[in-house]
Amino acid sequence: MPIEPHRAGSVALFLFAHQDDEFGVFHVIEDCRRRGQRVVCAYLTRGNAATGPRRNAESTRVLASLGVGPDDIVFAGDQLGIDDGALYLALERADAWIGQWFSSFETIGAIHVLAWEGGHHDHDALHALAAQVANRLGLLPRLRQFALYNGYRCPGPLFRVLAPLAANGPVESSAIPLSRRLAYLRLCLRYPSQWKTWIGLFPFVLLHYLIDGRQTLQPVRLDRIEERPHAGTLYYEARNFCRWERMQDRLRAWRRRCGA
Repeated sequence: MPIEPHRAGSVALFLFAHQDDEFGVFHVIEDCRRRGQRVVCAYLTRGNAATGPRRNAESTRVLASLGVGPDDIVFAGDQLGIDDGALYLALERADAWIGQWFSSFETIGAIHVLAWEGGHHDHDALHALAAQVANRLGLLPRLRQFALYNGYRCPGPLFRVLAPLAANGPVESSAIPLSRRLAYLRLCLRYPSQWKTWIGLFPFVLLHYLIDGRQTLQPVRLDRIEERPHAGTLYYEARNFCRWERMQDRLRAWRRRCGA
């Protein structure tokens, strides 16, 4: 589907794999809006027939509370037919769409994407896509990654939330005022279609906001996507969603085809 050129002006782009991934950058979105940037968000996978429309509506409402209008939210996964959990199987389609999307903006101030952290295989696939396309278009210095969750040094099914990996480079950190932390916690309760996921996530997000209370971002290195996100079992391996070797094979085949 062709992407129409967007009006002039500095924009901050946010690439998400799933509806609710925005919880990792609530503060960044608000900060971009405060600085007068237009915020535009894209989701690269879709939910199933029963939950997809509800998930889209929930994220639309949450983003609206942060100042992002519906015209600046794109459900690319719906357009491209990429199911939740299958992004690494649709790299070429997603690559073409992201490239067109980036190129449709005259002035991109910043791009934000999920971290390379071995948490969910869709997250890592999207990170690799964003890094490759941004590099191709000369935008890599403007790309920042944000952590959601990973299983680094965690036993069994446990995981860390909003904890950047040191291997991803220097951390850019900013304090979040207590009033905004409390507001963000309330927003985390506005995804009822995903209540099973949030039963596991919410206690850790609560602890993060009460004890740490920082927003973190990290730069992105293209060569990092050739490396295993961290030593030990990745979280998506522990959950039997995907094996690193399968992810690596898919990414390398795609990069060869696109001439990387």
